[in-house]
Amino acid sequence: MSGDRLLPDEWQRGPRYGGAYTFARCPASRDLSRADVAIVGVPMDMAVLYRAGARFGPRGIRDASGQLRPHGWEPDEIEAPFDKLRVVDYGDLDVFPGYIEQTMDHLTSEFKRIVRAGVIPVVLGGDHGTSLPVLRALAERHGKMSLVHFDAHPDFWPGPPGRPYHHGTSFRIATEEGLIDPAASVQIGIRGSLSASLIEEARVAGFHLLTASEFAARGVTGTLEDISRIASAGGGPVYVSLDIDCVDPAYAPGTGTPEVAGLTSREIVELVRGLPAASVVGFDIVEVAPAYDQAEITALLAANLVYEFLLVLAAAR
Repeated sequence: MSGDRLLPDEWQRGPRYGGAYTFARCPASRDLSRADVAIVGVPMDMAVLYRAGARFGPRGIRDASGQLRPHGWEPDEIEAPFDKLRVVDYGDLDVFPGYIEQTMDHLTSEFKRIVRAGVIPVVLGGDHGTSLPVLRALAERHGKMSLVHFDAHPDFWPGPPGRPYHHGTSFRIATEEGLIDPAASVQIGIRGSLSASLIEEARVAGFHLLTASEFAARGVTGTLEDISRIASAGGGPVYVSLDIDCVDPAYAPGTGTPEVAGLTSREIVELVRGLPAASVVGFDIVEVAPAYDQAEITALLAANLVYEFLLVLAAAR
C-alpha cells in the first residue's frame, strides 16, 4: 500500500508459489473506490456442451500468474501496468451450479455494481456464457458496443426454445438484446466443423468474420488494421472477448472444445498488444480448463494475455 493506494506485493518478497491467492499478487479487495481495474473470476461451466472443467479456469490462471514478473513490451522495460493503474483482485463471483438462469441474473447484478463504480472488469472465466452478463452490465452504462472476439467458434447459435443459454449462444443473445453492434464487430480465428454451418449466418447478421485461414493470409498486422478500422468506426466502446480455443491446441490444449489449425501463442499476444486501448471498456478470457492442460501451458498463456491486456490499458493512460 502506498498512501491510500493498494499495490501488488513486491515480487521478490518470498517464493512465488506462496502468499495470497490473487492474480499476479494484486491486492485482494472489493473496495471499488480504490480501483481502476478489477480482476474478477467466474468459476462457471454449466453452459458447456462438450467437456466441462472451465469452472477451474480462474484458479488455474491465478496460479499460473505466479510466474509473472513486472515488465513492459520491450526486454529492457520494467514498468508494470500497476504503476499507472489501480488493479485489485476482486475474487470470484458466486455461481449456482445447476441453475443457469439464476446464475446469469446474479452475475449481471454483480457486474453492474463494478461497472457503475467506473471500474473496468477483466474477467477470468469460466465458459463463454460468462461474457453475456458482463455485456449486459456494461451496456447499461455504455450503450451498444463493438465486439472484438477471438475464438474458434462464432458463438452465434440459436438456443433451443425455452433454453436460451449455453456457451455457444452468447453473441446471438447479445445481438438480439442490442448489447453489441455486429457491423462494428470483428470475430477472429473461426474454424472447424462446428463453426462451418454458422459462418455465413454470422456474416449475414453483420459480423466481420475472419476464419483462421483468412487470418493466416491477412497476418497480425493486417488483422489489427481490420480491428482498428471496424471497431473504431463505430465510434463507441469496445468489448474484448478471448476464448482460449482461438489458439491452436499445440499451444493451448487445456480447453473444452479444441480445434486444430489455430493461432500461435505469439500471434495472440501480438493481437492483444495491438488492441484499441482507448475505447476498451472490458475484457474476458474464457474456456481455460486446467484438467486438459499440459504443464500449465494454457493457463500460463492465459495469465500472460491478461497481463498484456493490463499493459494495453496502462498505455492508454
